[in-house]
Amino acid sequence: MSKVKIYHNPRCSKSRQTLNLLEVRGLEVEVIEYLKTPPLADELDVLYRNLGKEPLEVMRTKEEKFRELGLDRSDKRSRGEWLKIMSENPVLIERPIVVNGSKVALGRPPESVLEII
Repeated sequence: MSKVKIYHNPRCSKSRQTLNLLEVRGLEVEVIEYLKTPPLADELDVLYRNLGKEPLEVMRTKEEKFRELGLDRSDKRSRGEWLKIMSENPVLIERPIVVNGSKVALGRPPESVLEII
């Protein structure tokens, strides 16, 4: 069985709960602390396409950083621009993201990742 990846923030309770959910099922988990090692825009693009979401749908728009950058949900930016913003400001990435092969799930709630493992 291949490793399951989790884009994880150890300070986030949902992220910790999701990681625990994977570990108690005996899965081999590759933990990527995305705040320390932000995914590239291209990587985020693949994740969100496999998730079936547009970047703005899974962006943490209530984060202070969103306002600091002068962003607005109604901004007419391309998909690529939003992805670049998220890659350069990983605090804006909704978490946790779990990847199992080409299947991707957002751990909100944590149990939602069970459908891809």
